[in-house]
Amino acid sequence: MKLPSDLPKALGRKRGELNISVLGLAKETGVSRWTLDKILNGTAENINPSTLEKINYWLYQHI
Repeated sequence: MKLPSDLPKALGRKRGELNISVLGLAKETGVSRWTLDKILNGTAENINPSTLEKINYWLYQHI
C-alpha cells in the first residue's frame, strides 16, 4: 500500500509532542523501529496495510 504523504509529518509531530523515542513509539504501536524510521525519514514508499492501521490507531488514540 502506498504511504500517505501526510503520515510521516503527522507521526513525527505527535511523537515530538509526546516526547517519545522511536523505540518507545515502536513499543506503543507494535510496528518495528526500522519501519518507523523509514516512515519518519520519508524513505518508505509502500507499507503493509496492517502497519498503516496500527499507526492510524495510535494517532487516533492520542488526539
